Amino acid sequence: MSQRGQRGRGRGDRGQGGRGGPPRGGAPASGPRGGGPPGGVGRSETPAPRGGGGPPAPSGRGQGEFRGGPGRGGLASGAGRAASPSSQGSGPPAFRGRGDFRGGPTRGGPSRGRGGPIIFAENVPANIPPRLSPASHDQLIKSFKTVPADPDRPLRPGYGTLGQPITLRANFFAVRLPAGPIFDYTVEINPKTDINRLKARIFFLLEQSDVCKPLLGHIAHDRSQRLVSARRLPEPLDITVPFYEDGETGPRPGATVYTVSIKFDKELDVASLTKYLNGEVGSRDYNTLPMISALNLVLQQHPTRTGVRVGKNRYFFPTSSEPFRLSPGIIAFQGFYTSVRPTYKQLMVNVNNCMTAFIEPGNLAEALQAFGRNSYAAMPTLPKAFAKSIKVTTQHLGFKMRKPIKNIASTSARNTFFDCEEFGGKISVENYFNKKYGIKLRYPADLPVVDIGSLKRTNYVPAELCEIEAGQAYRGKLSDVETAQMIRIACNPPRFNAEAITTEGFPALGLSPPQRPADANGFNIAVDTQMAVIPGRELAPPRLSYSKGNANVKNGSWNIMDVKFHRGAAVSSWWVLVVRDGQEVIRNPQDPQLKGLVTKFREKLQKSGMQISDALPALLVTPPLQQLQDSSREAALSEIRKVVNDRLKTAKKPSFILVLLSNRDNYIYPGIKTLGDVEIGVHTIHMQLNKALGDERKQDQYLSNIALKVNSKLGGINHLLEPDAMKWLTKQKTMMVGIDVTHPGPTSREGSPSIAAVVASVDANFVQFPASLRIQKPDLNRESKEMLSELRDMLVERLLVYEKKNKVLPQRIIVFRDGVSEGQFDIVVQEEKAQILEAFEKLSTKARGPKPYRPSVSIVICGKRHHARFYPTSSNLADRNGNTQPGTVVDKGVTAVFDFDFYLQAHAGLQGTVRPTHYTVVYDELNLTADELQKGSNDFSYLYARATKAVSLIPAAYYADLACERGRCYLNDFMVDDKTTSSGRGKIDREEERQRVFNAARQAWGEGIHADIRDSMFYI
Repeated sequence: MSQRGQRGRGRGDRGQGGRGGPPRGGAPASGPRGGGPPGGVGRSETPAPRGGGGPPAPSGRGQGEFRGGPGRGGLASGAGRAASPSSQGSGPPAFRGRGDFRGGPTRGGPSRGRGGPIIFAENVPANIPPRLSPASHDQLIKSFKTVPADPDRPLRPGYGTLGQPITLRANFFAVRLPAGPIFDYTVEINPKTDINRLKARIFFLLEQSDVCKPLLGHIAHDRSQRLVSARRLPEPLDITVPFYEDGETGPRPGATVYTVSIKFDKELDVASLTKYLNGEVGSRDYNTLPMISALNLVLQQHPTRTGVRVGKNRYFFPTSSEPFRLSPGIIAFQGFYTSVRPTYKQLMVNVNNCMTAFIEPGNLAEALQAFGRNSYAAMPTLPKAFAKSIKVTTQHLGFKMRKPIKNIASTSARNTFFDCEEFGGKISVENYFNKKYGIKLRYPADLPVVDIGSLKRTNYVPAELCEIEAGQAYRGKLSDVETAQMIRIACNPPRFNAEAITTEGFPALGLSPPQRPADANGFNIAVDTQMAVIPGRELAPPRLSYSKGNANVKNGSWNIMDVKFHRGAAVSSWWVLVVRDGQEVIRNPQDPQLKGLVTKFREKLQKSGMQISDALPALLVTPPLQQLQDSSREAALSEIRKVVNDRLKTAKKPSFILVLLSNRDNYIYPGIKTLGDVEIGVHTIHMQLNKALGDERKQDQYLSNIALKVNSKLGGINHLLEPDAMKWLTKQKTMMVGIDVTHPGPTSREGSPSIAAVVASVDANFVQFPASLRIQKPDLNRESKEMLSELRDMLVERLLVYEKKNKVLPQRIIVFRDGVSEGQFDIVVQEEKAQILEAFEKLSTKARGPKPYRPSVSIVICGKRHHARFYPTSSNLADRNGNTQPGTVVDKGVTAVFDFDFYLQAHAGLQGTVRPTHYTVVYDELNLTADELQKGSNDFSYLYARATKAVSLIPAAYYADLACERGRCYLNDFMVDDKTTSSGRGKIDREEERQRVFNAARQAWGEGIHADIRDSMFYI
């Protein structure tokens, strides 16, 4: 699983038909998530960094009324399309230049013209191999029918047949398996160490030893505890490794001598994997993981030695490629992902480009000075996330020594003292380095010292003697500005990325030339350099229904200029809250711009079909908040709270409060959401005034998108699918459920909770999805931290609301589970399915009848954190950017051998290379067919309430993610903690601190969502 706060979750293309906003932690793993929410909503509902100041406006807190004039009506299209530059270049793309790409196809995508878009390998024949023939697949499915049906991890029921057949390329490359077995060994190091840096150095020295050198051609290892070999190694195999640091010529007297013991574990049989790949039913339970991970070790040995691994299977080459600057101290590099994948009748290696942020190398003193220029602190320091990412090297001992930063002190070398027996007692760090090493410091009083010691022993070193080496990944969350820059450099058209994979990725990863990787020669493994050619299909879009007018779907989106919502919600009253913070766009309540905006918005709601009176709303105005600058804006939030609560003393709650923001801030937005959702129980709708007061065309579009959200929050129906598109759901009473979990990020306070969300439909039209939220203690066990600990009670809540609305419980439940990795599929089936069944037992009461309540259940995992990409083979079948068209579905060639899975790209990839969603059925009592689920998921992607376009993830899962993100607002003080560097603490102290922080967060969370809006889509 990937943490949402850490996820970098790489869910691409969310800006147009998907989730918007910056990654929830770190840089995008393989391209950006997109820029802005679907439907062109912008980030009006999302917090962002604080902007600049500007002259203070007249103070005063007040209420008032508007005297409005006429405004434009009619709903505009959800998103415009900007023209993209053409790509005229040919040959391999070049990742060169500081801050931009030079050479290769231009970013932004080729435009149609001169015969259509330029696609990858357009003039190369694309022939589907015989292994993927219909007859071959029919034979496979026929063999599956001989196995008794089992809802747990069901076999594929068949392949999809609907849609126009197309031929695609995929970034998968055929792997030739070795003929003989692979021998698997465990590695033990004595004396033991858990420090990865030391392990890597020990393995480096191991490879230099006379015993190991003859073995290098046919071994591969993980630099930790596993080694595989193409030949049986001699036993026992214990190799002594005298330790010395990089830069030393050899071991010092008394240096630690490590013994590396390589012990035989098992023999991995290639024939068993071959049977699995061929789909032999008896081999379905064969555990592919040991062999696949062994082959990954082999194929990744070259980039492990020559590059830097970040996360799992992603490699970067900072010493041989040019960086892209994101901000002072933070740069980005292009890298490549590689992973072996089993597919029907062929082992494949999936190769993709990716990008992530790194710490800029250089002297630590210079980094401190750069950050100090923007700080008012007495002594320069580094943001916590920045400091946590850094390991520094020192040379004052006569050799290079690498150490992580434990802490940055608040005192300089001149003012930091310690006891030193060698020099007669207490001495300053400045004098010690002068006497001991003859070093006269340049900044003895201007910069802090750095602690590079252990938990048990402090070791202060002047910052100017520390070097930040290249190749250190940045572990913090990127700011909005950094994220925008990352998106700019990472969004490249499909051809650009495909050529980067084949021309730069293959050599960098050691996959070509020659055909056999240099580090895999002894294993007799070869990788095809040609992308896989596979069959796919294009599904037609559904027909949409409004109460007035028609929506013509084209390229995954539609215009709603002359339509009305299918069911407009009623607005009893509404307020406008003007937040005067930063450079104010509106300076006083009588500003004509303000009156005009509010009038136009009211008319937009009316013309879209909502029931709202002509009476203008009450006006609430805060005093100037930019004068109240504290670290977490508590004083400013108190003023906002007072303005709202003062009005509540004399008036009933409104249906919603329209919040007008003149500035973007990391604290004001979540604070107002907490005020509305948790404290007073009123919907809040945010507008950024710089967007709301734009030119007339953009303003109309912006107001239309806000209207979509207002209607959904208040229980309305924006649009529906035609009845035929809903049959797979409506043949029985069905409830659709979305589940997700988000986790604290790298800049969150240690001990901050995870937030779990369960959303579920309550109507036969599947448009209203109220949510249940819970916090849970983050589990340090990577295999279980994604699981929901209170799923039973959350599902009971959702079922009771469904029963309240429909007077009956659903007969069928289909769950779309977001955010789980493939390695956790079985855990979902075991743990979460058990809680789902417990929820049914809890509702099996005498009042509901003699029979236990037991609906049929299916669970589908939705994955975006994968690296499968598809490329058109004909310009006629590509969109204007060279991407595949909306509705593209793939269930052959690169999918699982036995599992019921498929890739679906329901949305249009309007920037960068489009990323499909990977759907896998892990539990199925509904007996879903391939066509039902594929077409149903594609059609349902058009029902997302906040957009006038298909989105990349089925809305139930998408809504669960939005609900999780809203929950983060309520704990914003815990999720945003990037002010200081962390000090070293012992293990027990850290655990106590985690518990203390979690308890404080639980108290801050209280009862969660206010009862008055709990059964609404408050999060949308």
